[in-house]
Formats: sequence, C-alpha cells, structure tokens
Amino acid sequence: MPITDFQARFAAGGKAVNGWCAMPSPVTAEIMGRQGFDMMTVDLQHGLIDYQMALTMLQVLQGLPAPVLARLPWNEPGIMAKCLDAGFAGVICPMVNTVEDARALVQSARYAPLGSRSFGPTRANMVYGAGYAKTANNRILVLAMIETREALGNLDAILAVGGIDGVYVGPSDLGLSLGYEPTLDPSAPEVLEAIATIATRAKAAGRIAGVHTGSPAMIRRMFAQGFDFASLLTDARLFASAVATELAAVHDTTAEVVKGY
Repeated sequence: MPITDFQARFAAGGKAVNGWCAMPSPVTAEIMGRQGFDMMTVDLQHGLIDYQMALTMLQVLQGLPAPVLARLPWNEPGIMAKCLDAGFAGVICPMVNTVEDARALVQSARYAPLGSRSFGPTRANMVYGAGYAKTANNRILVLAMIETREALGNLDAILAVGGIDGVYVGPSDLGLSLGYEPTLDPSAPEVLEAIATIATRAKAAGRIAGVHTGSPAMIRRMFAQGFDFASLLTDARLFASAVATELAAVHDTTAEVVKGY
C-alpha cells in the first residue's frame, strides 16, 4: 500500500489497527497476519527478531492484504536500507528526539533528491516492479517515534521536516522519560496529556499519528483523540494473555467440569 493510500484513508476519517510481531517465527507471523489487522509491523528493536528472520516473516506476511512495516533497531542507515531493500512498506524509527535525528532518518530512508538512500532494492524490485526507484519516495511510510521529553519539546520542528510522514508514540518510554513507570496503558495525567498533544499537533501539521497501546479500550480512546492507527499489544503479550486466561479457567474450581471431548 503506497503512502498515498494511507493518507487518503486517514484523511477520510478511516482508522487502522496494527498487528505487532515480536516473536521470531514465520508461523506466528502468519497467524497474526490472518486475524484481520489493517497493518502489520515486524519489530527488530525490542522484538527477538534479527534481519534474516524479519525477511522470512515479511515474505510470509506479504502474501496477505495488510501492508508490513519494520520497527528499526535504531536510527541507523545500514539496517534501514536493508529493511527497505527487502520490501518493507515503511519504517518506524525509535528515539527521534531532535530535528537532526528526523533529518538523518529522512536521509537514510529516501532516495535523492529527498535523501541519500543507496540504490540496491534487491527484493523490493521483485515485489514492486523494476520502476521501484521512481515510486519509492511516495510509496514508503516513514514514521518517527516520539517517546521522550526531549522529543516532546522538539515535536513541532520534527513534524516540519520534509520526508517525515508521521509520528508514532511509544507510551512506555514516554512515561519513563517523564518520570513515571513504563506501561503501555498509562494513567498518569501528564503522560496522557502528552500523548493527546502529540496527536493534536501531528494532525494540525497534516501528518499521520500512530500509537502503541496496552488494550482494546485504549485503542478506542486513542482513536477518539485523533490517532490514525494504533497497535494492539504484541504477539508475545497476546499469546501470554490467552494462555494465562485459559490456564486460570482450568484452575477455577467453580468452572464447569468438561467430560470427554
């Protein structure tokens, strides 16, 4: 899905739920991808996924309708180029705290004249066609993570950097930076106000706004605040939650005993 399709969807008031893959497995990635998420992200930062596994997971996920993004390990041009050359539809870059960070992100993610990305789209050419280089700058979604007090202070300047399509909020790091316990479902008023401010300013600047969340209820709140898309936990957290729920039901002495199959 080119960036113009994202922009059109969100400009029309549409929303998207993003599935998040942290476990290094093409099988779990396929299971996640078949659940009906609007977008998918493979996490190379805090997920347990290296580049080779990310490529394998991408190959599985690209057979499904949802576009697939990569959350990068860091704002570093080498891994960014490899992910984009592999055919990811875009990148989510952590710890973009300053205008200089945002400009460096654009330089690494965009071909000239917007940036200085080196040419060599080995797999992207196969996926998107031989004319990929001409369309890449309009096809790739480039999102800067806003997750520190410093980034909040520089938010308007970051949003003004050409080539940045939008921002993505990391509530845990943002809360930690503001002096609170890290959590994906924050309750501290200062953290909630900061998250709402990011959405408001991003939309005022004509940029896409995304956020990581810790619950379906938080996703609904974030959509109401103006966020365009939101991620529902991670595959690892969803798996652990489902197992814990089922196991608790087994240990519940008040539950009905099921006999046989």
